[in-house]
Amino acid sequence: MRRRAGKTNVRERMTRHRLLIEYDGEPYSGWQRQDNAASVQGEIERAVGAINGAPATVHGAGRTDAGVHAKGQVAHVDLARAWDGFKLREALNAHLAGRRIAILAASPAAADFDARRDAVYREYIYRLVNRRAPLTFDLGRAWRAKRPLDAGAMHEAAQALCGRHDFTTFRDAQCQAASPLRTLDRFEVTRSGDEIACIVGARSFLHRQVRSMVGSLVEVGLGKWSARDLKVALDAADRSRCGPVAPADGLYLMRVDYL
Repeated sequence: MRRRAGKTNVRERMTRHRLLIEYDGEPYSGWQRQDNAASVQGEIERAVGAINGAPATVHGAGRTDAGVHAKGQVAHVDLARAWDGFKLREALNAHLAGRRIAILAASPAAADFDARRDAVYREYIYRLVNRRAPLTFDLGRAWRAKRPLDAGAMHEAAQALCGRHDFTTFRDAQCQAASPLRTLDRFEVTRSGDEIACIVGARSFLHRQVRSMVGSLVEVGLGKWSARDLKVALDAADRSRCGPVAPADGLYLMRVDYL
């Protein structure tokens, strides 16, 4: 069927681009665009609109919560024309100046690339600073645990969380995922001086799953829970059995992998 003159399909002229993004989540209500609050997605879409000549939706690989940071968020966006990756990165960063958001890399992507659906692995790090003194440089970027934590006990207990499980215990009550079943590929807890890093990897996560698991592991580190207590809480598949949920400050989306 012939198209009528003047009715060019704009969608066919769109070019998809992939973005690698870093941001400080402290000033934002989270990744997802909000009507009445600043969001990471909203700020990047504002920058995209300024160079694209028209609004465009930026689709992220992960919808990080308010206060959560990212060093390796991935997104895709359809632009009205093809851009050189270097020029696109520089143009977006110019419009993001002072926003605590940076485009680390930009490149053309296949027309069917989807930053969220095509991801095969996501990795988060949760940072704990285990010291009595208040935080200065890390204020808003880590969780200070004043009492001594046994990182070795936390690591040992965390291994019970690896594999495929019903993670209802560590799933926020408002989570909209169709199923609580997830497969956790990696959970490591390491210490370097005062800093404890919880490194967690999986294809996908439930809402606030990482923060819920870390909060319960801190109970293990404090000696309030045993490794068995954590496993019993997991097997109970009962949200009321979760320990305190770790604050958003210490959580970072570090990387998103694709085939």
